[in-house]
Amino acid sequence: MKIKGIGILALVSVWIFWQCKPASEESSQEVLPKLGNWHVDDAGDTVYHQIAEFAFINQEGDTISNQDVKGKVYVADFFFTSCPTICPIMKKEMLRVHEAFGDNPDFKILSHSIDPTYDTQEVLKDYAKKLGIENAKTWNFLTGEPQKIYEIGQTSYLTTAMEDQNEPGGFLHSGAFVLVDQEGHIRGVYDGTKSDQVDNLIKDIPKLLGS
Repeated sequence: MKIKGIGILALVSVWIFWQCKPASEESSQEVLPKLGNWHVDDAGDTVYHQIAEFAFINQEGDTISNQDVKGKVYVADFFFTSCPTICPIMKKEMLRVHEAFGDNPDFKILSHSIDPTYDTQEVLKDYAKKLGIENAKTWNFLTGEPQKIYEIGQTSYLTTAMEDQNEPGGFLHSGAFVLVDQEGHIRGVYDGTKSDQVDNLIKDIPKLLGS
C-alpha cells in the first residue's frame, strides 16, 4: 500500500486540527488535544468532534458498536489482510501496543478491514490467530459493509480508507493509529509504520487511562 501523499495529508490535517482547538487545551503538555472540528453551541458549551455511531462484526462473529468502547480508551486503524505493503508493519507495531495495554479492561483496539468482501469473520479470526491474538477481549478485527467502513474512516477517524484500483492490492489507506478517549474524541494521530511514533502513542495512552 503506497503512502504517497497520505503522510503529508495526515500531518497537515493534524496541524490544522491543533490550530483549531481552544486555547484552554494548550494549558498543559500533559493534556492531549481534542482533534477535529469543534463549535460552541447555543448554550455556550464547546462541542468537539466525536466518532459517529457504528456497528461492525469482529473476528468472533460478535457485533461491536460504540457501546462496547463507551467509557474506554481505544486505538483504531484501517488495514486489509492481503495488503502487500504497509499493513504487516502496522500490525507488528500494533502488537507492541497490545502487549503494553492488552490486560487493561479499559483499553481496546479496533482494526477495520477495508476489504470486507474478502476479509470475512473467519478470515479475520485466522489472521488474528497468526498474530498471536487468541480472542477479541482487547483487539477486535472488524468487517462490515464497505461503504460504512470507508465513511467512518474518512469522516469520523479523519483518515484515508477507500478502494483504489491504482494502488497495490486495490485499496488506499493511511498507516494512522488513531487514539480515541472515553467519550469518543480523537486525542492523537500517530504513524503506525514508524516505531518512534508508536512509542509516543504508548506514552500518551496512560494520560487518558489516568495511570
